[in-house]
Amino acid sequence: MKSAQIAAQLYTIRDHCTHAADFAASMKKIRAIGYTAVQISGVGPIPEAELVAVCRGEGLTICATHEPGAKILDETAQVIDRLGALQCHLTAYPFPAGIDFKDGAVLETLTQKLDLAGEKLRRAGITLSYHNHAIEFVKFRGVPFLEYLYQNTRPENLSAEIDTFWIHYGGGDVVEWCRKLRGRLPLIHLKDYGYTTENKHTLCEIGAGTLPFDRILPQAEASGCTWFVVEQDTTPGDPFVSLRQSYDYLCAHHLS
Repeated sequence: MKSAQIAAQLYTIRDHCTHAADFAASMKKIRAIGYTAVQISGVGPIPEAELVAVCRGEGLTICATHEPGAKILDETAQVIDRLGALQCHLTAYPFPAGIDFKDGAVLETLTQKLDLAGEKLRRAGITLSYHNHAIEFVKFRGVPFLEYLYQNTRPENLSAEIDTFWIHYGGGDVVEWCRKLRGRLPLIHLKDYGYTTENKHTLCEIGAGTLPFDRILPQAEASGCTWFVVEQDTTPGDPFVSLRQSYDYLCAHHLS
């Protein structure tokens, strides 16, 4: 992994990206930390042209986005237009909102629609990935739904955006999931899994928790990962401080 492959997921600083002026100030801070790429998520509403101009002005690549799941599935042409305006070729289905995981027909339909949307996006030069949480480890047809999903979609139509925290929280082995998705893992969400003194799990900065990044990162790289995206859904204080801590740890311990 090279430092230029480490990106910041802007959902981490979503409260600082609601308006154009705030977004511009935030991108300046992100670049000052050392990041040279960002994933657009939780931002706006800000016109795409302005997002591009601000990021370009700070020397930041828009490496990927999250788009609303319903838009990806049902308004794919609009997603294609937005990605084109952002000059970006990677997006991800962010969360199965409104999906009833107790209804097998619903899960089958979701799988089919993701494959179809992925095909449309691929024909437009865009790669669609699926961002997992823990709910995808609910068993379906005898296996975790996440496994069923990748078994029943074409690799060229649906890639993975593994989230290290949620894979572990769901009971999966992050290293093994990176291995099994070899050739299908263009980007990965890096977040660490820690515990509080009250014996509760917590999201934490990379290197502050228990996940074996010394094994996760090489396997992700071997599986073809291009972007290593730092995300922290909640932070104990200033999210920019947390993003800096994670970036510094990755640069100090995991650059090739």
